[in-house]
Amino acid sequence: MNHNGPEPAADAATAYLTRLQERLTDDGCTVTSLHWKDQPVVIGRRADRKVRWFGTKTELFVFATAVPEIDLTTLAGFTGWSMSYAKSVRKGLPGMRNAAMVLPALVSGRVQPDAAQWAAEDARVVGATLIGRPVAVQAVPGGGVRVAMYRGQVPVGGLFTKHVLAKAALYFR
Repeated sequence: MNHNGPEPAADAATAYLTRLQERLTDDGCTVTSLHWKDQPVVIGRRADRKVRWFGTKTELFVFATAVPEIDLTTLAGFTGWSMSYAKSVRKGLPGMRNAAMVLPALVSGRVQPDAAQWAAEDARVVGATLIGRPVAVQAVPGGGVRVAMYRGQVPVGGLFTKHVLAKAALYFR
């Protein structure tokens, strides 16, 4: 135990969140913060509309916070909170012309295998227009990371899969 400051893994998670916030800002996201269970949460938000999406607008929300350890209960709880929050603040009417993609990310030096597996196994869909892809980020001292998230297609909102995965690759590295 290091009695002179935070554990190296906690330092790595904090440093990772700082870099994530910079990447979100550099990509044109509006970046704000909020608290979840007394933990500061970095929130990035952007909206895109592309011809290949037939004029549909997608709002992308990124929520990220550091925790001592990522377990299944914590990741599922944070995912639910993030999706509810995104649903409450999204612009426009939910429907075929307005979708929201949510990337709820927990960052830690320790990730339980069942949490990483849960993040990677599927997206979480609410209705037809709110799709979450939970992210478990294991940040290690020295800047290395391991990212677990679902990278496959979804039954609804599949039009946006390539876009959201490209953004996730840009942000979570």
